[in-house]
Amino acid sequence: MSDINTQSDADKKDPQMLMPEAFIDRTYERYKGLPLLVRLCILLMSLAGILSSIIYIFGLTNYVGLPAIFDIGYYFFLMAMYMPMVYLLMPAYKGEVTAGVFSYAPALAFFVLAMFLTTKGRALNYETWIPPNEWQLWLSVAMFVLVLEAGRRVGGLIFFGIVIFFGLYPVFAEYMPGIMWGPPMTVARTLAFNVYSSDALLGIVTRVVGETLIGYLILAALLVATGAADFFLKIALALMGTARGGPAKVAVVASGFFGSLSGSIFGNVVGTGSVTIPSMKRAGFPNYYAGALEACASTGGMLMPPVMGAVAFIMADFTGTEYAVIVVAAIIPSVLYYFGLYCHVDSYAAKNGLAGLQRSELPSVRQTMKEGWPFIAVLIFLIWGLVWMRWERLTPFYASAILLALTMMKASLRLKVSQLPKILFEIGKLLSQTMALLLPTSFILGGLMGTGVAPAITSSLVRLGGDNVALVLAIGVLVCIIFGMMGMLVAAYLMLAITLAPALESIAGLNTLAVHLFIAYYAMLAAITPPIALAAFIASRISDSDPMQTSWHAARLGIVLYFIPFFFLFEPALIFQGPLHLTVIWLSLNIVAIIILAGASEGQLLGYGLLRGWARFVLFASGLLIGFPEWRTTVVGFVIVGVVLLFRNYAQPSNPSEQPT
Repeated sequence: MSDINTQSDADKKDPQMLMPEAFIDRTYERYKGLPLLVRLCILLMSLAGILSSIIYIFGLTNYVGLPAIFDIGYYFFLMAMYMPMVYLLMPAYKGEVTAGVFSYAPALAFFVLAMFLTTKGRALNYETWIPPNEWQLWLSVAMFVLVLEAGRRVGGLIFFGIVIFFGLYPVFAEYMPGIMWGPPMTVARTLAFNVYSSDALLGIVTRVVGETLIGYLILAALLVATGAADFFLKIALALMGTARGGPAKVAVVASGFFGSLSGSIFGNVVGTGSVTIPSMKRAGFPNYYAGALEACASTGGMLMPPVMGAVAFIMADFTGTEYAVIVVAAIIPSVLYYFGLYCHVDSYAAKNGLAGLQRSELPSVRQTMKEGWPFIAVLIFLIWGLVWMRWERLTPFYASAILLALTMMKASLRLKVSQLPKILFEIGKLLSQTMALLLPTSFILGGLMGTGVAPAITSSLVRLGGDNVALVLAIGVLVCIIFGMMGMLVAAYLMLAITLAPALESIAGLNTLAVHLFIAYYAMLAAITPPIALAAFIASRISDSDPMQTSWHAARLGIVLYFIPFFFLFEPALIFQGPLHLTVIWLSLNIVAIIILAGASEGQLLGYGLLRGWARFVLFASGLLIGFPEWRTTVVGFVIVGVVLLFRNYAQPSNPSEQPT
């Protein structure tokens, strides 16, 4: 086998050059092109945002001599510090290489308006600005337009159009048919409601960003700056590199580690895929398989504990559930998903005779742990702080402090003063782009809540479903996938959390957390679901494979994730929302089911060997029956599997030429 460091000319290409133009990150180039004074302002604003979050979240106003910060004032201050960066770092139009008037003007306007609203926190808290007077109206118009423009630059035109539709929905709701009808609202009242209401811009989304998500984004930036991504990749190589199909198993483990910290699907594909995909190709995996596997592994990271994506934090706030409970609930589904990917890789490697790498080609486990133990210590602390101490939003700040303290003990990890500007920039970029994507979704909530349409849709779904919960679930899955395909994962979750979730709870009495996790998982699944599987499309550019072929294989490799949400929806014990003995039983049965599903999918069953086409189909269906949490289907599934495996002469190909693809 060729050495892991030996690359073909194709593999030596810069992954950035293979990326779709829309996903190439040119923010640092634009930042370096800004005048020195502007760059300095960006860094100082980033630092001011960090300090304000620490003061607010830890309640330090009395100790630093500042007046008490009202929630609303703090939210607008954070917007003032970070949102202007969006206009400076993201182009206004395709040809804007460096920031021009169309970037400076909205950045300055947003800063001034948000700082003004920061001073009006007390008034907004105690007075009614809905309906607005004349100056309040014009202020709401400006903020509405500026937030939408930030969303357009980061999320694209489709995202922009959907947010506008729902944001202005109350204006034309009286003309909508059926369950979409709503009482009319004036344009003035609609815009004021979107900007000043706690059901819209000042509601759940902004609260999550300002009180919870900010700490984890700061921690993520510090982990990247100190080399955590490289460490997790090296430890994955050290642990899994010698196994058959080793490079692919490394991709699974590394993406799981990295995704649990970043919570970003597309960032995960680019970050780990630029290393793992070329390694898989050199090990003998087809380019489409390498791209599909990386897309799947990166997608699972969004809901991989302990640090998950924005949806998990919004879910905690929306359902009134402690974040620690959601972290624990996501453990089994995440483990089952990554175990499924591992089984796929193992079966494919066994079928095609793909050996692992030589130990001499890989980093030492002992040496890697010796160099990067601070990252493991921080990860353990993070889990302890979240799950046992229940520190919630304080945990990432403590973890960041411990990370800085521990890395000071190792010269190779120690941050230098010269790195501080880059770290402040990365934190500012992360927070600005996160805000630009999340804040506009609050207008979707505003449109649905302002008209009262959300409960009407819920009641209509209940009537539509009657006793047929499958019909309501099918509607929800379809909406999740459609919105998710456009990259609107948070928007998909928010819409269905206020419409579909109450309907499912009412119709079938399903567990609240299970319902919300079900919605989140299916929104996430759209990233690997054809025909618009964004994660697979991005990975295909790195692997130099056909996008559609890559996306179809991604859907096949990630097949476990299409069914796990149904399993825990009907058996909440799989998310630790039921008796522990049922958790153990159904976890064990799901492990067996996944081994069968992966073997049937790849045509090579662990411990059995190659499978004929008909046996693959029958075993796949039987695996689903075994995994579904209902005893009769499970027993039937085991009986069918037993019969198929018993007739080995018929279930296995008689000669190598019949080997499945």
